[in-house]
Amino acid sequence: MKKALFIASLGIALSGCATIMGSPTQTIPISSTPSEAKIVITDEAGTEVFAGTTPTSVTLNKSSGRYWGGKSFTVAISKPGFKTQTIPVASRPNGWYIGGNFVFGGLIGWFAVDPLSGNMYTLSPEAVAAAMPTDTAHNNRSTDGSIAILLLQDVPANLRGKLVQIH
Repeated sequence: MKKALFIASLGIALSGCATIMGSPTQTIPISSTPSEAKIVITDEAGTEVFAGTTPTSVTLNKSSGRYWGGKSFTVAISKPGFKTQTIPVASRPNGWYIGGNFVFGGLIGWFAVDPLSGNMYTLSPEAVAAAMPTDTAHNNRSTDGSIAILLLQDVPANLRGKLVQIH
């Protein structure tokens, strides 16, 4: 009985909670308004890791494989006639790494197992949704005679003086 308890305790001590509960990758949904915008994702080394169009989901590595090697990415979303949006996605320690090792994994989990496996990270933000403003002075691109409704703060300053209040 004591031997089984010792083996179980040793197994817990030699494991990291984030390594057990986490995964080396994370899927990030990416969307834009308007849709069908071009996406290019580069990592911290400037290497292109994905190219496609919105909407989509991309599975990204959370770790570089190095000790304490959390990944970071830049998501560039572009479409002709709209301003390019650049959104950073960075890794940060997850709850299993912080709390789980406090309860179960101890120092070995905190400083050896989890930092080596990379499963200790979560990518943030967990979803990318880009609202892309237009390149032009207004965003009414309709050709059918319809109008666009904007918040006053979204009307370019040079056009605010031309606004007419209606009741």
